[in-house]
Amino acid sequence: MMSDRLKTARNVAIVLVLAAAVAFLPGGGRAAKTVATILQLAFGAGLAYAGLWFYRQNRVAIYSLGERRRALLYGALGVGVLTISAKARMWGATFGRVSWVVLLALVGYTLFALYRYSRTY
Repeated sequence: MMSDRLKTARNVAIVLVLAAAVAFLPGGGRAAKTVATILQLAFGAGLAYAGLWFYRQNRVAIYSLGERRRALLYGALGVGVLTISAKARMWGATFGRVSWVVLLALVGYTLFALYRYSRTY
């Protein structure tokens, strides 16, 4: 059995070897971008699956909100996803930064208000 120090040294060595391969091998940067893209796609697919699972587990509670509040829920989630995905473009200007923060604050407020409504009888 390896000690914790040996495991840490092994892990640091692995990271250093991978960093050296990206930095010094021809095409290492392209390979690193490809791996990063694959990881991003896998993460996105995992988030989509988690969202589907959450929806299936809470379907009755979501439908009990009523049409108007359910539309608010879906709209807030959509605006949140679009705002987060457009961060790089929106942060290019001061107005974009302010609007990005305001949009996310409104999404958070809407989700919190819907949560409070769902907990009242």
